[in-house]
Amino acid sequence: MKITVLMENTTKAPSLCCEHGLSLYIETGRHRILFDSGQSGAIIENAAELGVDLSNVDIAVLSHGHYDHAGGLLRFLQRNGSAKVYMNQNAFGGYFNRKDRYIGVDEGLKDSSQIIYTGDEYEIDDNLSLSTCNSRECRVPIDSAGLTMEMDGQRRPDTFRHEQYLLIKEDGRDYLISGCSHKGILNIENWFQPDYLIGGFHFMHIEMDDAGKERLQKAAEELLSYKTDYYTGHCTGLEQYEYMKSLMGDRLSYISTGTVLSF
Repeated sequence: MKITVLMENTTKAPSLCCEHGLSLYIETGRHRILFDSGQSGAIIENAAELGVDLSNVDIAVLSHGHYDHAGGLLRFLQRNGSAKVYMNQNAFGGYFNRKDRYIGVDEGLKDSSQIIYTGDEYEIDDNLSLSTCNSRECRVPIDSAGLTMEMDGQRRPDTFRHEQYLLIKEDGRDYLISGCSHKGILNIENWFQPDYLIGGFHFMHIEMDDAGKERLQKAAEELLSYKTDYYTGHCTGLEQYEYMKSLMGDRLSYISTGTVLSF
């Protein structure tokens, strides 16, 4: 399996655009998958620079209903008129950041006939499945980090019922792909315990003071207790990543725009 990072907050080359967002191009033995699309549509130019033909994508997945993961979907659909786009049935909603700015999905996407709405569990085929884990117990309380949702005319902390995770089974190994892990990376790891986990940890809002470092240390220690190797970026935070890297060594790696992972 091969994963090419089409978009992340940082870049490995000046010829590649970077922005606060995430997009991965995943090649398995049977599929060509676009997982998330960044925020601006610049994945189109990055893909061309990286030798990725987005017209060959047969499956697209939206991890959750935030603009920095869904913003490039309209341009992608203009380039690819056949790929099925899997997004959770709650993806279109009133979602806001900690500064009360709307961060939801472009309503224009609702008109696309390529979209397939998923529930809490969805099996694409024998190798690919999507899960929200909404019904699973959270061992660690969900930290909304100031993100809110609109429900019944009121704002309340987001429960991230719109977030789904892609599990890929190939060659006897499990690969879990997560966008931002809003439900908690420790919960997600406990639920799936894959061989490889690729995605953001959403630790960027953790202060790098003594209390914050203690929280990150405990997270690192728990993640190390599993067999999983981790690849992260985007919402993890650079300082937070560096601190966890000092504790986790080669079990934790950073993915930037232009990174290519081969397994």
